[in-house]
Amino acid sequence: MELNITHSRFSETAFDQLMQNRIHKVLLICSSYDAFMLEEDGRIDEQLFNEYVSLSLRYPPHFIQVSSAEEAFAVLEEEQIDLVITMLSVGGMDPFSLSRKIKESFSQVPIVVLTPFSREVSLQLSREDTSAIDYVFCWLGNSNLLLAIIKLIEDGMNAEHDIGEVGVQSILLVEDSVRFYSSYLPLIYKIVFKQSKKFMHEGLNEHQMMMRMRGRPKILLARTYEEAEAFYDKYRNNLLGIISDVSFNHDGRKEVGAGVNLARKVKKDNPYMPFMLQSSDAKVSEVAKEMKVGFIHKHSKFLLKELRDFLNTYLAFGDFVFIDPKTGAEIDRVGSLRELQNKLMDLPDDSLHYHFKRDHVSKWLTARALFPIADVVRQLKVDDDANMKAHKERLVRLISEFRKSKSKGIIASFDRIRYDEYMTFSRIGQGSVGGKARGLAFLNTIIKRHSELNQHPEVNIMIPRTIVLGIDVFETFMEENDLYAVGLSDMSDEEILQHFIKGKLPAHLYADLLRFVQVVKRPVAVRSSSVLEDSHYQPFAGIYTTYMIAPSCEKQMVEQLLDAIKCVYASVYYKSSKAYMDGTMNLIDEERMGIVLQEVVGQAHENRFYPTFSGVARSVNFYPIPPEKAEDGVVNVALGLGRQIVEGGASLRFSPRYPAKVLQLSSPEMVVRETQKSFFALNLDATSFEASVNDGVNILKLNVGDAEKDGSLKWLASVFDMQNHMIKDGLMADGPRFITFANILKYDAFPLADIVNKVLHIGQDEMKQPVEIEFAVDLQTPDGKPVFYLLQIRPIVDTKDPSGPDLSDFEPEDCLIYSNSALGNGVVNDVQDIVYVKPETFKPSLNPEIARHIEKINDKLQKAGRPYLLVGPGRWGSQDPWLGVPVRWGQIAGARTIVEMGLENYHVEPSQGTHFFQNLTSLRVGYLTINPHIGEGNINMEMLNSHGAEEETDYVRHVHCSKPFSTMIDGKNNKGVVVFSE
Repeated sequence: MELNITHSRFSETAFDQLMQNRIHKVLLICSSYDAFMLEEDGRIDEQLFNEYVSLSLRYPPHFIQVSSAEEAFAVLEEEQIDLVITMLSVGGMDPFSLSRKIKESFSQVPIVVLTPFSREVSLQLSREDTSAIDYVFCWLGNSNLLLAIIKLIEDGMNAEHDIGEVGVQSILLVEDSVRFYSSYLPLIYKIVFKQSKKFMHEGLNEHQMMMRMRGRPKILLARTYEEAEAFYDKYRNNLLGIISDVSFNHDGRKEVGAGVNLARKVKKDNPYMPFMLQSSDAKVSEVAKEMKVGFIHKHSKFLLKELRDFLNTYLAFGDFVFIDPKTGAEIDRVGSLRELQNKLMDLPDDSLHYHFKRDHVSKWLTARALFPIADVVRQLKVDDDANMKAHKERLVRLISEFRKSKSKGIIASFDRIRYDEYMTFSRIGQGSVGGKARGLAFLNTIIKRHSELNQHPEVNIMIPRTIVLGIDVFETFMEENDLYAVGLSDMSDEEILQHFIKGKLPAHLYADLLRFVQVVKRPVAVRSSSVLEDSHYQPFAGIYTTYMIAPSCEKQMVEQLLDAIKCVYASVYYKSSKAYMDGTMNLIDEERMGIVLQEVVGQAHENRFYPTFSGVARSVNFYPIPPEKAEDGVVNVALGLGRQIVEGGASLRFSPRYPAKVLQLSSPEMVVRETQKSFFALNLDATSFEASVNDGVNILKLNVGDAEKDGSLKWLASVFDMQNHMIKDGLMADGPRFITFANILKYDAFPLADIVNKVLHIGQDEMKQPVEIEFAVDLQTPDGKPVFYLLQIRPIVDTKDPSGPDLSDFEPEDCLIYSNSALGNGVVNDVQDIVYVKPETFKPSLNPEIARHIEKINDKLQKAGRPYLLVGPGRWGSQDPWLGVPVRWGQIAGARTIVEMGLENYHVEPSQGTHFFQNLTSLRVGYLTINPHIGEGNINMEMLNSHGAEEETDYVRHVHCSKPFSTMIDGKNNKGVVVFSE
């Protein structure tokens, strides 16, 4: 039983491709009296509909009833009829002649004759030419016979594809007695459908459950030896079992022992194939016993019960019962794949050996439509001297791999009872999941569908375990706590938050989250997923808050999660969110919030938790450095949580096509000046979290050196050898540590560039536009196998529009501002206000205060409806105040153009991975970068200072120009100018 399950890729069962041929319209030809008899208990459509509903079936057919041959042909000419059912008494023509006439014109339409059971009818049938009739059934007054007839014909229509190509299982019934197969088939179908209702719960959501019903075993009816033999030879590998009469036609005549001969043939091929003989001759029981097949006496008053017991016991229906092979006594039973996985190691070796040798386990799995794993289990051969402990361990791993693969690409419905570590992505509620959750679900499907992402078997690529709250939870919370008026008011962010914290979430959420934390046992991120967020045309990157909750006692952690959810809901109505809504021409009262609860990536180190590194990658690079090209993309990576990158902190930038070529590492001076000095981690002290407007309330900012004792730096750091004035890769030498990612980017200790490159290409190809992804990598997993986690994907609004203005005639000295590094496209006219940071008084340490000054001026200009040009040193929007002014979007929402200006001793490269940057491009705000001190662009400060100030502080100046100026950006060539209008 050798089995390699490393990186198993189970084939997908195409349930949506099953049962493609269906009976939609049935023509019922019968007299008014027969119609009355059929409808004695209600209309046939209603009876059949009720039968379908009770068995969770879909697509009940529509019946058209006529009472004469003329009416029948008129309907056949006008309607697409899939099945004709006729009674023995039809006005104008006997049913046998009628059937032949119908077949002449409509040869593909199956015809069934319904007849009451009597000796006279049997004699009449034996005398008539029934060649045009597909089946004759005895009508015994029950609607489930009609269901059985329809399903038998549908099974025959779909058997070739569903059994032969997909691997759906089948049951072969060999019986030529109309009386008996009319009784057997409704019973068999009822048992099959009840079994299907059980195994449909192997599906992870409602859609999957309904699809799995299509994988139920098919029933094949043979009425001669030749038909039975043909079915057996064709589908022997997909037969659950055979039920056979003893006497039926063989070579055109009745053969008394035909069923016995069939049983011998089957048992010779497969001694473990379940086979049931049924006969009115009690002596056959001895023959059956000798051949080790089952037997039912046709005249037994327990006939149908015995048939039901055979189906449940030997055809793998119901629970799987493990028995003691010596005594036949039940040892244990399992009702699902999950139960099998949990109990497997505790089952006695001899019992498991007995069942495996007879293919019982694979047969049970196939009966439950678990075809991919059943195929693998079927190939497991257990010898008499097999090491069962080793085999059980392999099988547990196999089931584990299968359950993991099954959850990829699926949004499962959250079920407290069934939820466990194999559920990757689940949803609570029925509403939309929001933009961020949609992106995550999309990433989950990408991982499943694209095998090229598995070209590094030494790395796992996945999304973190996730639960999503639909927007219906948000709407219920808002309505039941009357919070819309609070959110839409002019209250401060803090006041709004306090009202939201007092609100009560739906009662079921506490128990749901309790089960979630019991399974996860790790920190959980509570992230926004609004309806508008990360949408295709206007990404809302970083507008709403994200909280992280450290593990603690279950009750405390659930309560903190509930508070964090309320905090995210409240952030919809914060000042910055409302400003962004205005900027995107959206209405705040149309916004609805989903919530993503996601396992935080990383490992615990003393009082902190963080991933080895995080990153943001973009499939288009707006600032390529030759030989890089824009379409090569760009990646920013940093030690610790991704907050370092998305909030504009120092990170390492590289092209995935040229990973070893990093500008920041081109000289020791640049390494010292430009690389990451600090990193973010989650504080594992659960008491550090409190409901706050600040979503970083329990986030630690640590020095890079603190990570060395955690073991995180061995892949990421190099040492500055001050004695020799050089950078040495690795940590062997003495000296200051700097984050260079040398072991990864230069020596390929982890295939980061290749994985990111593949994901970007796949994402861009699937979304048909440039994309940005966020990811985190854990290189310190307990089993030593690195994991690359995809956290988010969003579209990038492309600024490369060839229709931009021609700026070739503009010279730097003629412009107020001239930039060779501009983003955006087009012309912004009629702006007269400029807000700028005064270079002569600027100090990086004052940046937080400068942000507050700018916010006041922005609020005043926004209320007056006056757009403005914003100019300042460093990186706008960086939450690291030493790199730039730490404004959030709401604080500068009135700016139509933003200029980042380098000073002589303050030169910072723009970060393409920040949320701030993403929103600039998506809102089509002009974005210019200049570094006049090194000849990159120009600004006429003399002209600026010559205008009188409308408002001025020690650090910020606001001027109103007497005539308007224009910002013109050529997006194709990345050039931008600001000039006064003529």
